[in-house]
Amino acid sequence: MSAAPMSTITGCGSSTCQCAASAAELDTPVASINGITLHAPGKKPDVAELRELAYGELLRQQAVKLGLLPRHTGLMAPELGDEQRKVIETMVDQSVTIPQATEEECRRYYDAHKAQFVVGQALHVRHILFAVTPGVNVHALTVHAEKALLSLLGKDVPETRFAQLASELSNCPTSTQGGDLGWIGPDDCAPELANELFHQKHSSWGMGVHPRLIHTRFGFHIIEVLGRRKGKELPYDEVRERVAAQLAMQSRAKALHQYMTLLAGDALVEGVELESSDTPLVQ
Repeated sequence: MSAAPMSTITGCGSSTCQCAASAAELDTPVASINGITLHAPGKKPDVAELRELAYGELLRQQAVKLGLLPRHTGLMAPELGDEQRKVIETMVDQSVTIPQATEEECRRYYDAHKAQFVVGQALHVRHILFAVTPGVNVHALTVHAEKALLSLLGKDVPETRFAQLASELSNCPTSTQGGDLGWIGPDDCAPELANELFHQKHSSWGMGVHPRLIHTRFGFHIIEVLGRRKGKELPYDEVRERVAAQLAMQSRAKALHQYMTLLAGDALVEGVELESSDTPLVQ
C-alpha cells in the first residue's frame, strides 16, 4: 500500500473553524519602528490610530537616543506614562524653534483675514442637512442633495418650499421647525460652516439660498440666509496679539511636521505609511 501524500494544509480546512481565524491573524502584517512593533499580531489599528502610535514611538526612541528616557528591553512599544510624556514634550519644545512673527507679517495676515476680526456679526439661517453616516453612499447622497438645492434655486419657488423640504429631507432636529437655526455667529456652528458663512471674502454673498452645498463634518448642507447683522471690524491695534498668536501656532504646526518627517526619515518604518525626509529642519 502506498503512503498517503503529506498534507500541506494547516488546521482543519474549514473557513468557520477557529484555527482558520488564528491563521488569518498571523498573516496580518505588524507595523514597527526600528524593529519595535506597534501592536499585537492580528490587532492592527485603523490608519489614524496606527500613525499616532508610530509618531509616539518615534518620539520615545528619540528621547532614548538623547538619554532622556531609559532603554526599553521589550519587542513591543511600551505604553507611555504621564512622566514619559512630559519628558517627550519638553524634548520637542527644545528641539523645535518657532520664529516670532514680524510686525510686517502680522499686518499682512490681518489685512488678508479681516473677516476673522469682526465682532457682533450674526446671520439668521435655516438649513437642510444631508447627514453622512457610516455605510452611506456619499455619491448618491450628494446627487440627492444637489437635486434638492436646484429645486430651491429655480424661478418662482414658493416661499414655503424650503421649510417643506427641510421637514421631508433634513437629518437635523430643526427639520420640525423648517430647518430654522435662528440667529448664529461664527462660534455657534461647525468651523467649516463658520468659515464659509463668515470668514471667506464671498461670505457677504447676500440673502437667500446659498448657491452651492456646504460640506461639514456632519454632511452636506443647503443654507438659506434670512437676515444679517454686519457687526464691527476690530482695528489692528486691538487684535495684534491675537494675530501674533495665530501665526505662532501656524509656525509651530509647520515646525513640528518637519521635525516628525525628519525622525521618520532616520528610522526603519514598516507596516505604516509616514511622510519622511532626510533634509535639515527648516525654520
